[in-house]
Formats: sequence, C-alpha cells, structure tokens
Amino acid sequence: MSSKNKLFTDGLAAAASAGLREDRKPATRMGGVLGDRRNRLAEMAGGLAQTKTHLSVDPARCRMWGEHNRDYAALTYESCHDLIESLKAQGHQEMPAIVRRLKNDPDYEFEVICGARRHWAISWLRAHTYPEFRFIVEPRELTDEQAFRIADLENRARQDLSDYERARDYLKGLGLYYGNEQKAMAERLRVSESWLSRYLDLARLPAAVIGAFASPHDMRIKHVMKLKPLLKNIDTRRRVLDAAAKMADMRKRDHSYLTEAPAVVRELQKAAEKPEPAPRRAAGASTIERPSDGRTVVTINRRSGKSLAVTFHLADLKSRAQGHEALNLLLDQYWPEGQED
Repeated sequence: MSSKNKLFTDGLAAAASAGLREDRKPATRMGGVLGDRRNRLAEMAGGLAQTKTHLSVDPARCRMWGEHNRDYAALTYESCHDLIESLKAQGHQEMPAIVRRLKNDPDYEFEVICGARRHWAISWLRAHTYPEFRFIVEPRELTDEQAFRIADLENRARQDLSDYERARDYLKGLGLYYGNEQKAMAERLRVSESWLSRYLDLARLPAAVIGAFASPHDMRIKHVMKLKPLLKNIDTRRRVLDAAAKMADMRKRDHSYLTEAPAVVRELQKAAEKPEPAPRRAAGASTIERPSDGRTVVTINRRSGKSLAVTFHLADLKSRAQGHEALNLLLDQYWPEGQED
C-alpha cells in the first residue's frame, strides 16, 4: 500500500472511530494538511458536516420552477448586464444555483429553485460567443414549501428583485403552502406579520392601480403604504380607480407620460382628495344621455346661428369607443343622417 493510501485509510478509520463514539463528541482537531483532512472526515462521519455536489450543466437542460419568485420573462440584457460582465471577468460562475432533479421529463433534467438570473446570464453568454460557459448547479431534494423558503431566503436581500415580484410570490405562497394563515407563514419565514402584511397589500392592489404605473416592477412598499388608505373609503376608492384607468389609457398614447413611480402616486393622491366639480349647466342648456345606462355624456350649453358650445362628460366616457358614441349622439341630434345641408 502506498504511503498516500495508508494516510487516507488511517484518516478514514480515525473519522469512523470518532463518529461512532457513544458520546458523539468531536475528536480533538489536528493541525496541518493531514490534520485538516482527518478533521473533515471526522466531521462528516459524526454528522457535523454535509457534502455538497456541484454539477456543470447545459442551461438548456434546466427550466424554471413553476413557483419561482423571479419574473424570468422580464429579464433583459440591461437588467443582467452587471452579472454578465462579472461572469466574463471571472471566467466562470462562482455561486451555484439551487436546483431539483426532474423525473420523466425528456426536455429538462433540472428545475431552478434559486438562480434564474444566473441561468439567464449564462444562457446569454453561450449564445453570444462564449459557448464554454456552463451553468453550475447544486441539486437538492426539497419539498415545494422548502423550496419556497430557500428561494425567499436567498433573494430577500437582493436589490435586483423588485418589491412587486416578492409581493406576488408571498401572496401565492400564502395560499399554496400555509392555508392562507398569515401568522403561520410569518413564523416559517421568520419575519414579522406587519412586515409580511405590507408585501401582501402590494400584491392585492387592484389591477387598475397597478396599470397606472409604467411597470409593476416600479412599485415599492412605500408606495402601497400611501395608496392603501385611499382605497378603504368607497368614494376615494372610486376616484383613485377612475384616475388610474385614465392614466393607463394616456400612457398607451404617450409612452413618456408619468414614467416615474412617485409622480404616479402623487397624481392618485390628488385624485382622491376631492371629486372634480360637475360642469355648470347654463340656463336653457340641454343634455344628451347614453341610451345604454341613461348617463349624461354631452351637455349643449349654447347654440347660436354660427356656433355650438358643448361639454363632453369625460368622467362617463371611459374609452375611445364611448367617446365616438357620444359624438355620434350629438351629430344625430343636430344633423340627422340623410339630412340635406
């Protein structure tokens, strides 16, 4: 037997001996290279250390876990640029992604629990003249609830994960893993209920309010804390939702409209403060009502020989189609179809 093999065998025997002692106390640690090896083996045998397997795989063989908290579709070169440059500088991936092995899936071998951004960056590099990059993964056996907690723990301190992504993930997890028991979820995640509530409030914002922002990823916890009180009262809620719908419609026509989240919040706060005054109806004015619901959509304030002064009630005209309808009602009243000039 070679001297190296004998040293290894002696170390393994020492580790086994230390691990099988009834009092389970760790053996005295030894110094030097040989001592480090024996100490490591002793810890493994005694259950004080765990080995981790890291694999180098093709990212195309990995898919995202269905409940992953990262919005993978929203990842872009710009949002991953810092990571891509870091990988290029290092020449490899330093931190492995956490994955689970898949069974009976011919297209994928693993699903990614933590590491969506690393997966995207490695995939981009391989597609852009860096085919030597491999995706480094650490396979684990995890239940869905365990996977949820691990993903949350890894991403909780990351600045590149938006509050909206976290909030949406927490709301989904609340129902999937904790029976909608917020207290139980907070205990398992080791966070306060009040901290968790703020994220759940963000995820529960009405779709109209979310649509008022240029991107839901722009929303922050501080924003929902300002908006939530406005949605409790029926009147202010209606005004906020109406204003949000108009803002979203305006952005469709002008992409530069209110792109900053704080400006959106301020506009919604203004809308909640007081209702817009109803247009004053001049003496002798007449109105045109929408046949479908009887709402006044046009007021004819004044008509002279050469002019017609009208007011369109924008609060009740929620879309371009309704605007066209109101205009046609006005035209039908003063210039019926078929009437000669």
